[in-house]
Amino acid sequence: MILSVSRRTDIPAFYADWFFNRIQEGFVYVRNPMNRHQISKINLSPSLIDCIVFWSKNPKPMLDRLNLLDKYMYYFQFTINPYNTGIELTVPKKNSVIETFKQLSDKIGAKRVIWRYDPILLTDKIDINYHLKYYEEIAKRLYTYTDTCVISFIDLYKKVQRNIINTSVREPRINEMISLAMGIVKIANYYGITIQSCAEKIELEQLGIKHGKCIDNILIEDLLGIKLIVSKDKNQRSECGCVQSIDIGEYNTCPHNCVYCYANFNKSLVLQNKMRHNPNSPLLIGDVEPDDIIKERKMQSFKKNLLF
Repeated sequence: MILSVSRRTDIPAFYADWFFNRIQEGFVYVRNPMNRHQISKINLSPSLIDCIVFWSKNPKPMLDRLNLLDKYMYYFQFTINPYNTGIELTVPKKNSVIETFKQLSDKIGAKRVIWRYDPILLTDKIDINYHLKYYEEIAKRLYTYTDTCVISFIDLYKKVQRNIINTSVREPRINEMISLAMGIVKIANYYGITIQSCAEKIELEQLGIKHGKCIDNILIEDLLGIKLIVSKDKNQRSECGCVQSIDIGEYNTCPHNCVYCYANFNKSLVLQNKMRHNPNSPLLIGDVEPDDIIKERKMQSFKKNLLF
């Protein structure tokens, strides 16, 4: 099993105490997003979890407790964008998160800290030149601390459209995507960083950008030295190459409140949920209720008993 922590919220930044409590107790409860009274019990035994994939803009609260994960393989998808607090409302200043990125990489290695530069969006003040300028500013500070950078262009889902209604945020046009991609590849090549795309319809391989996988069986196999028998995640978009995983996050719980976020679509609910968070509960938000039905999810390791 591969554990996703989490596409739905920044657990490392805001819920690290809860996560480590779950690791120590050996299980976590996850509400079904479509039916909140259905709860899955997820076994967190190291014998079942092949890898943990963390997603974060600020995993600093985890840095001094990574030893608690010594029995697990894991890597981080670490987002650092060039946006200010008008777009990423409460993300710490860039100098701070870049320093955290370096510290994390020093602890676990450059291969296991993937730089995400996404989503790429444009506004009346953020154009192609702006992106290329700040992409290089970040790249020249990270290039010895990561091997890979993942890029994607903003998708204006209906929920996102509501978030950006009072902004000038827009999707790049095709020609703008190509210009941006060409410039980013040139910079990345100079600094020895491999560029991958995330769930993109546009083909960029001719520019040197391959379709990537955030939940990446190839990377995990490389880290483990063991072949995995795992399928593509059918619950993701067709453009997404990720393999199967179990996500333990919950929507409308990330206090970063980035305007481009598809997982937050109700700011007042985000605040309410954060206040209901109990770090000692098996659930990320709140506690088990009388009408809840808890079922243990059947899981197994994807490892094949054959070394490369």
